[in-house]
Parts: sequence; structure tokens; C-alpha cells
Amino acid sequence: MESRLRIGIGYDVHPLTQGRRLVLGGVDIPCDRGLGGWSDADVLTHAIIDALLGAAALGDIGSHFPPGEAQYKDISSLVLLKRASDELKEKGWRARNIDATVVAEQPSMEEFTGQMRHNLSQTLGIETGQVSVKASTSARLGFVGRGEGIATWAVALIESISSQVAVGNE
Repeated sequence: MESRLRIGIGYDVHPLTQGRRLVLGGVDIPCDRGLGGWSDADVLTHAIIDALLGAAALGDIGSHFPPGEAQYKDISSLVLLKRASDELKEKGWRARNIDATVVAEQPSMEEFTGQMRHNLSQTLGIETGQVSVKASTSARLGFVGRGEGIATWAVALIESISSQVAVGNE
């Protein structure tokens, strides 16, 4: 019998570049550089998408939304998150909890995490209290510490909403 609960982990990193907006969790954050990438390069949302898809054993973000395809050029990652969430529902799963950590030296993100949580929860159709977004630094170590990029880790708990996935009886 298959479990009604599954956990997935996601990771994403993008370089900081001139001439781009810095978007995290659907929030535009004032900064002199943004994240480079094919879509809006929202590393927070990308890591969450990977965690959700991984929990449902549905592959990764690149297999669902390949970079280089015109339809995804500069697309909001919240649109991609909604599509991934819809696919999970089609397969009999829904998000129950998200925990994510954004790692960057600059800019400070603490004042934006509330809006990020709101955007992500609204997109997933869950309560804001089911989404945690934390900001951290890398203590000036590595590419993040040198201000070359931003990394994010995310964990997702999903729950079966399908009668197809049975709960084991002991």
C-alpha cells in the first residue's frame, strides 16, 4: 500500500546579473541586479516546484518547463507553480506544507518574506501558515558569499487526494 503522504526536496541556483529584475516568491525586490535565467529566474519558486514534483515522482522543473522554449521566456514562475500544482492535483496529490530557505548575501529579504509566503500560498491554494520562507546568508563563503548568485532549498509535503492511493493497514 502506498502512503498518503510524501516528501520532496528542491534546490535551485541562478547567477545575479545586471539588467534583470530580482523576483523571489513572485515579489519584486529592489536590487541593482537580478537573477539570470530563461523565465523570471525566481529561484525560490523553482526550488518549490522541484520539491513538489519530486514528492509526486513527476520529474523536475526542467522536464516540465524546458529552458529555451519560447513560451517560457520571462514567464512568471508563479504561473509555472500553478501549472505544477494543477498537474499534482490531476495525479491525485496536493501540497500540504512548504518550507524553503533562500540563501543570499544581499539584499536583505526579511521584509519581503511575508509577501512571498502569501503569493506562494495563494498560488498553491493553501493557507499562508502552511508556507515557510526563511532568508539566510552563506557567511560570505562561496559563490553566494561573493554575491555572484542566490540559492534556495525547499521541502514539500504532499498529501493524496485520490482514492487510488490507499492507506496501509497494519
